[in-house]
Amino acid sequence: MAKKLNRSGAGNFLGILFLVVIACFMVLPMVYAVGNSFKPMDELFKFPPTLFPQRWVTTNYTDLFVLMGNSWVPFSRYFFNTLFITSVGTFGQIVFCSMCAYPLSLYQFPGRKFISSAIVTALMFNGTVLWIPSFMIIAKIGMIDTYWAIIVPVFGASLGMFLMQQFMSQIPRSLIEAARIDGAGSLKIFWSIVLPQVKSAWLTLMIFSVQNLWNLGASVFIQSESLKTLPFALNQIVSTGVARQGVSNAVTVILMTVPIALFIVAQSNIIETMATSGMKD
Repeated sequence: MAKKLNRSGAGNFLGILFLVVIACFMVLPMVYAVGNSFKPMDELFKFPPTLFPQRWVTTNYTDLFVLMGNSWVPFSRYFFNTLFITSVGTFGQIVFCSMCAYPLSLYQFPGRKFISSAIVTALMFNGTVLWIPSFMIIAKIGMIDTYWAIIVPVFGASLGMFLMQQFMSQIPRSLIEAARIDGAGSLKIFWSIVLPQVKSAWLTLMIFSVQNLWNLGASVFIQSESLKTLPFALNQIVSTGVARQGVSNAVTVILMTVPIALFIVAQSNIIETMATSGMKD
């Protein structure tokens, strides 16, 4: 018989109180950023700073849209660039990383452990270290100044492969064998059985990918103004100095809205992924 945990009411209260305090510290920067975006200029530099504005204004947002409207590249073009790169890059990363993780997790073949170790080793390298070789390779195949210069390298992200591999390794082999007995091929098993089983993992990967691609600013691979992303255009607007500090706060809120909204929608799957995944052979 399992031993029942004995917790006091005071212990439960202190535990909940501790979690509430930690949650407040995590939410505080976002609340402060939203409050700053509605502050008039004279309140932005007040010391000590206030969490909420004493006088709520929307001029920071209206000024931002006026500045974007005066750009020689339409605002809709920047938005489309970011939306296209984010959506195609995220979808491709989920599909390619899942397809790579599928044989690494469920099949035995020569070199399997070496490839898995290489994926783990790649996690230790910052993306900045790979800029020069990446630029040389992308230039060699003629993808400089195209969307694909950003999208294609994302497909093989080591974090995505690692996450999907660790999660797929938990799928019972009996489930795969039963599908084979019923006549299902490898592709059918992958799409109909494996991917639904690892829904939490690829939803988590989607959150990470959207966060990285949505906030992508200046890139050495993109040179044409008409192909640059929304964060780059917004940061260019607010980089002229303190006169546009209010607009800068509005930009911060706009850029963080999409990743936060996506996280709220899929947070239960992220928690499940973190609770059930781990290092496995």
